Formats: sequence, structure tokens, C-alpha cells
Amino acid sequence: MGVKLVCLVCGQGNRIPEAKLEAGPKCGTCGAGLLQDQPTEISFDVLEKAARIDDLPLIVDFWAAWCGPCKMMGPEFAKASKVQKGRARFAKLNTETFPQAGERYQIRGIPLLIAFRGGREVKRQAGAIQAAQIVEWSSGLDRA
Repeated sequence: MGVKLVCLVCGQGNRIPEAKLEAGPKCGTCGAGLLQDQPTEISFDVLEKAARIDDLPLIVDFWAAWCGPCKMMGPEFAKASKVQKGRARFAKLNTETFPQAGERYQIRGIPLLIAFRGGREVKRQAGAIQAAQIVEWSSGLDRA
């Protein structure tokens, strides 16, 4: 049957055989890696599609360039993405570039982590946290 993943670069849907997930699958359209060990900066449209379609948990860091705590958490988010590679996908969305995200996801403060699974929001965490806390917070989402 396969695992459905939206390419976080071009927004194209992909179906990957589960046995091939460990082999570093690439998007059939643009060739970008589908399971990166670094967060991918995404657009609002790609977020909407991936949150709806992805079979793996999608963890999104909502941030802005002017936000000091966001800048402090950025490297921690990247460290957590390395640890969780293959169990969840990590993305970043700039709320200044895509202000519609604030209304759509009822964002009251940043940084904000939201985990999506099965087409819905399953968890959220406001405020800057360390990599170990992000890993703990996101653990188990792949089995939810």
C-alpha cells in the first residue's frame, strides 16, 4: 500500500513503499529528499497539504525572524529533527511570510510547535524548548 508523504519542497504527493523508507526516498517530481534530518522551510500551501495527507507525523515550528526565542529554539529544533528522522518530519513556517497561518491555526504566540497526524492537529507546545524536550514531546507520535 505504501506511506503517503507530501514533498515539503514542491508540494507533490508521493507514495513510498514502507520497506523503502529507510533508503532515503526522493520526490518523484523534484527529486528532493522526503525524509530529511534537518527541518524544511515550507509554504502555507505545502503545510496545508502535508498536514492533510502525510502518513508520518509532521511537526511544524511556527516562527518569525524578529522573535528572539524563535532564534534560540531553531538549532534545538534542528537537533531534534536528526534524532526523530524516519519517525516524524520537521518543518518550519515563517509566520511573517505567511500571516494566514496565525488565523488558521489560532497562533497566539511564537515559537509554537504543532504536530499533525492523520489530517488533524494532535499536539501543540508554546514557547522555546530544548532539543531533548522536543524529542520527548514528539515521541510516540509515529504510533498514535
